[in-house]
Amino acid sequence: MSEATATLLIDSRCELGESILWCSRRNVLYWVDILGAGLWRHELATGRTRSWILPQPLACIGLGEDGLLLLGLAKGLHVCDVEAQLDSDTLAFDKLVDVEADEAMTRVNDGRADRDGNFVFGTKSEHADARRAGRYFQYSAGHGLRELDLPRAAIPNSICFDASGTRMYFCDSADPRILSCRYDAADARVSDVRVFAELDTPGAEPDGSIVDAEGALWNAQWGAGQVVRYLPDGRVDRVIRVPALQPSCVALDGDSLYVSTARVGLSPYVLDAYPDSGGVFVHRIGRALAREEDRVALP
Repeated sequence: MSEATATLLIDSRCELGESILWCSRRNVLYWVDILGAGLWRHELATGRTRSWILPQPLACIGLGEDGLLLLGLAKGLHVCDVEAQLDSDTLAFDKLVDVEADEAMTRVNDGRADRDGNFVFGTKSEHADARRAGRYFQYSAGHGLRELDLPRAAIPNSICFDASGTRMYFCDSADPRILSCRYDAADARVSDVRVFAELDTPGAEPDGSIVDAEGALWNAQWGAGQVVRYLPDGRVDRVIRVPALQPSCVALDGDSLYVSTARVGLSPYVLDAYPDSGGVFVHRIGRALAREEDRVALP
């Protein structure tokens, strides 16, 4: 097992940075600030960064075609042509589907495109007792919203897929483990739920994940200040330390790993020790491991 440390790339100071994605066609990073209801965009070639405020908390995003982004706002999925609005102070977007509109105590949380152009995401429990009220869904242009038959969750996270698209990884961040299951994209069916990896760092919570070109899974571990790379058999291969206690999600670009982080809930004392919390960090891996990011087929 090897270890290294990521460095600050973008001092975005997000309250709850999440859902970071790399768009290979534009060489751009996108990510969100859930509590700040913000969408962020960073051009890697020029270093230009900008953000927009949206009317609801924005929890997750998915790449579409021709500059389109899927936006997972608190109670619905929307589509937005961000690239056509780069000079605008506000973003126009259109609703695709409501999500649990009759359930006041959940909101959209982590999500990622599968290998077949669908978007798989979970809803987070907003109950004070953190009861497992969240569910997992698949959105497709042809079928709309279909619930996946997975256990209810308090904080659904870590959603990603193997190269074949037939195995899905996911977790409930309330439990220190990452799960996997068989996944049938066409019928929105899941089966054979099993434990993929147990987290062995005290206080670590599994957050966002991505699968690389070698089939290994990179997981951001909230509360532990680290990203861990797991081999396909679940063994730990590499640990990347992050100078922020709350890493939340990861993206890959060629041989670079990008990590979003959060400031929410940290005391002034902790923020003094980790002043760059809420920023985006980068680590040069040393070999190309990025896959082309899967895209959502949008209507």
